[in-house]
Amino acid sequence: MPASSHPSPAILALEDGRIFPGFSIGASGNAIGEICFNTSMSGYQEVLTDPSYRGQIVTMTYPLIGNYGTGVEDGESAVPQVNGFVIEELSRLESNWRSSENLQSYLRRHGIPAICGIDTRSLTRHLRTQGAMRACLSTDGADEATAVARAKGAPGLEELDLVGEVSTKEIYEWDPECKESIQFGMTRKSAGGKEPLVVLYDFGVKRNILRLLRCHGVRVMVVPSTTSAEEALALKPDGIFLSNGPGDPAVLTQAHETARRLAEVKPVFGICLGHQILSLAFGAFTFKLKFGHRGANQPVQDLRTGRVLITSQNHGYAVKEEGLPSDLEITHRHLNDGTIAGIKHRTKNVRAVQFHPEASPGPHDSAPFFEEFVQAIRG
Repeated sequence: MPASSHPSPAILALEDGRIFPGFSIGASGNAIGEICFNTSMSGYQEVLTDPSYRGQIVTMTYPLIGNYGTGVEDGESAVPQVNGFVIEELSRLESNWRSSENLQSYLRRHGIPAICGIDTRSLTRHLRTQGAMRACLSTDGADEATAVARAKGAPGLEELDLVGEVSTKEIYEWDPECKESIQFGMTRKSAGGKEPLVVLYDFGVKRNILRLLRCHGVRVMVVPSTTSAEEALALKPDGIFLSNGPGDPAVLTQAHETARRLAEVKPVFGICLGHQILSLAFGAFTFKLKFGHRGANQPVQDLRTGRVLITSQNHGYAVKEEGLPSDLEITHRHLNDGTIAGIKHRTKNVRAVQFHPEASPGPHDSAPFFEEFVQAIRG
């Protein structure tokens, strides 16, 4: 039940006709988009602000959300990126010395429609069975038939230029004076004071990826997703980083070619969408998962050591193992469904993982990937 004493009714309608009635806890209006679920027990603000969720309505499977409010330092981008937000119960109180605003106020201030009071377990089981689908979250009193029609009329992710919406429009250097990164543990510097330069392609990068790279003593130059290989190399980078981001990787054909050309001359590391782009660049194929991998508790095995990592993930597409080029080696595998979770090139300095090593939110099992990348660019 929302914190307000006079809750307004709202409904969540799926394109297959399934209806979930509840109460509005966000902005008034309608949200349409692909609906998905995240299994994290905490980190709802990081989820809301993750650019990889652009164009989607996100359901949190953990039943109580909002109990620690929201904080100005916890966003992974400047504003929420989701189209809509779905939870079972909104906490009436928030308890956190870092909180600056309760979740309901935060959602309303940013214009995000949200619903509570629905059975998120039932919704999640339905999506796991039926697969990803479009949905409409309505707070304007629309009847069920109208809401279902709106859901059916929503564009698919492959029809939208989501990366173009979230990528930076100009080149900038992240935190050159270390004023932000030092608050998050920046203690190491490069030998002799020289800091290698990483050019980071922004397909929807999360702030903590930038922080962690900076914390490892490298300069980070962030460039738009459409930056050519020539423009990137003109910055004289020591390495290239391909970030996470939203949408279908197969439609980003310019990025595939750019990544292939950069990999010929520089060490390249990719995560999530960046992993898919690198795989496509070398001739692999991608496919849409039935309901995606989204949460901070996804098990992945490092096939080189046998070690199992608990990882943070957020993606609806994966790299096909069938037809994988012989020069790409599978280094990691998702243990829930066996899909590819990491690759490296057999002859080039190219590595990529399907999960989020920066773990926002999530465990820190995979944090060493940043150190490995920095070591690679230092030679």
